[in-house]
Amino acid sequence: QVRVVESGGGSVQPGGSLRLSCVASGRILSINSMTWHRQEGGRERVLVASIGGNGGTNYADSVKGRFTISRDQKTAFLQMSSLRPEDTGVYYCSVDVVEVGRSRRSFWGQGTQVTISQ
Repeated sequence: QVRVVESGGGSVQPGGSLRLSCVASGRILSINSMTWHRQEGGRERVLVASIGGNGGTNYADSVKGRFTISRDQKTAFLQMSSLRPEDTGVYYCSVDVVEVGRSRRSFWGQGTQVTISQ
């Protein structure tokens, strides 16, 4: 089984910064991509940023120029700067992997809360 654990959330004022981490562990043969999503209240979970196995990145328009996703082996980071109240939400990490002896699957973490307010 693959485990995904997020950390680094918190409460900051607008304009502040946070760095989120996502660690994948378990019987992982390879990682295809690692993706950050945000969900606020009962709204739909939306993609924030993604990084592929070749290092290619993709960002939601709302975070371009403010957020940076990076990866070090089985850990993904989301550096968030110039934070806005609308960045508030639970940030989830999903990992698209090939498990040892199994096919390609996606796994999700439990999420970390980010709150931006005065």
